[in-house]
Amino acid sequence: MTAGPVRYVPPADVTEALRVQEELRSRVDLVGPGPTAPTTVAGLDVAYAERGDRLAAAVTVLDAATLAVVDQAVSVGRPAFGYVPGLFAFRELPALLAALERLTVRPELLVCDGHGLAHPRRFGLACHLGLVTGLPAIGVAKTPLVGQWAPPGPERGAWSALRDGGEVVGRVLRTRDGVKPVFVSVGHRMSLDNAVDRVLALCPRYRLPETTRTADRLCREALAAVPG
Repeated sequence: MTAGPVRYVPPADVTEALRVQEELRSRVDLVGPGPTAPTTVAGLDVAYAERGDRLAAAVTVLDAATLAVVDQAVSVGRPAFGYVPGLFAFRELPALLAALERLTVRPELLVCDGHGLAHPRRFGLACHLGLVTGLPAIGVAKTPLVGQWAPPGPERGAWSALRDGGEVVGRVLRTRDGVKPVFVSVGHRMSLDNAVDRVLALCPRYRLPETTRTADRLCREALAAVPG
């Protein structure tokens, strides 16, 4: 395993993209332990125009103690790859990397609106971003991509294992009492226990982490400001 970073090379087609995922997944650090008390945490999200031919990628960096936004950046462009389930990272990575490069504050942890290990080939967006940047990363998704699970308890902090093919690939986590859970998986240089703790710390009031909420708002605002 390596902490990265690994140079990102856009694939020419689906076959090459699948090969890249198979090749790189063994280099992901799924143990960590990762930062247990980061001072800065980044949220990453992408919004698409209705026609799907434009996107806005946003990164917001939050003070981990106060959850105030201390830096942010956006990149507006076109999807870099076709619409293929399981290969969304290739559509979004170039724009997300461009936004990350525009930051003036380097985050200690990346929180992606998507999956990490909980992916058909165990190499979701959070894994790819973590490996390319060399930063610890986790995925927090609203819906599952793979796996089976039992409903967690109704109270905040309750969780159940997300399993796929007999393998634990993440956790189904209740971030607020009585609300729908989120799906947490390791991306890179993090333990699953730590990932869950970081997500709960980022969810003091709402179902979704503040990192996701701020990045979602920023990318939608950026997309709305694009002419035409």
